[in-house]
Amino acid sequence: MSQIVLENCTLLDCADGAMRADVNILIDGERIAEIDEGRLGAKDAQRLDMAGRTVMPGLMDAHVHVTSTMMDLKRNAEEPMSLTTARAQPIMKAMLARGFTTVRDAGGADWGIAAAVENGLFEGPRLFYSGHALSQTGGHGDMRPRVWSGDMCACCIDNAKMAIVVDGVPEVQKAAREQLKRGATQVKIMASGGVASPDDPVDNLQFSADEISAVVWEARSWHRYVMAHAYTAEAIDRIVRLGVRSIEHGNLVDKSTAETMVEHGAFMVPTLVAYEALHKEGRQWGMPQVSLDKIDYVRDAGLRSLEITREAGVKMGFGTDLLGECHGYQSGEFSRRAEVLTPLEIIRSATLGNAELFQHEGKLGVIAPDAYADLLAIDGNPLDDISLLEGQGKHLALIMKGGVIYKDNLSP
Repeated sequence: MSQIVLENCTLLDCADGAMRADVNILIDGERIAEIDEGRLGAKDAQRLDMAGRTVMPGLMDAHVHVTSTMMDLKRNAEEPMSLTTARAQPIMKAMLARGFTTVRDAGGADWGIAAAVENGLFEGPRLFYSGHALSQTGGHGDMRPRVWSGDMCACCIDNAKMAIVVDGVPEVQKAAREQLKRGATQVKIMASGGVASPDDPVDNLQFSADEISAVVWEARSWHRYVMAHAYTAEAIDRIVRLGVRSIEHGNLVDKSTAETMVEHGAFMVPTLVAYEALHKEGRQWGMPQVSLDKIDYVRDAGLRSLEITREAGVKMGFGTDLLGECHGYQSGEFSRRAEVLTPLEIIRSATLGNAELFQHEGKLGVIAPDAYADLLAIDGNPLDDISLLEGQGKHLALIMKGGVIYKDNLSP
């Protein structure tokens, strides 16, 4: 296995925010082998001089949709999956170029796309995927027109990509088992109304307690977990008590519900940049007026949700939830959160927080022996200026994932 030594690093410790100067890092294959402030051996290793640049773990995004290749979800659903997969490749490549070395897909991606990345056929981040999200009839994932009859089921449509419609305990159990059989690293459910779905109000509660409990049990039986789309405090409180571990969005959370999340060890994954992007671009790319109206309802509450969850001590992940033509806004989540949180808090959510959420503590989100060699070298200190993690990766001099260098702008 090839070895690489990164010399003269200023190492950012994401746990305490300390900056360690003159650190050298030995990478052996896809893993970090050794870290030292003295010169490392490995006489045959390739040596790269970081020249004092900040070196930190690769970023992670806990809520992406790599197969959402256009904002017009109807058109997206009507094209063949082979074409959608081809369109997903440049989307994933751009994510990696922004410094995101690992992402979690919240509905749409499958084993084939993850394997294409793992085998080097696609250039992109390491991919944790949910397969199809589970939606009840009339739920956030049910995109059938209102005029369709009940027997025209979304679960039988070949081009249904992001979600399937299931009702009742037996159906949700079978659907959850199908996703897990196909390698899903977590099961996604729709537990409240949403923005992109025109027919359900945001404050709608979705799935019964028995249905949710059944999905949670199935995920736990595989030593995995359930993530859930949910906006309101009422929706969040009920599903956290039923064992859902990862709350997506959560814009309308309240103090009492945040405390319940802490009690049950649940994570919050805010996706604030999604609403900024949809507010600016949604109409242009065909989002219906009813969805545009819902954006403003949840958008203004987003920053307050950060304050509430931070004060309560809720574990926080970093997500974006961008669709179609808006994927380029991904790094804008940093500056949006910076209106409330410190740069270190934001960086922790995109590294240590997501690593714990993904059940990969010590392997991702850290620079430590035996962790994956997912590393960024930055021209500057992101603790002083979080915008260095924006700009489509222009401030990143080095991007490495699993010991493979994807960008090297170290030389002047």
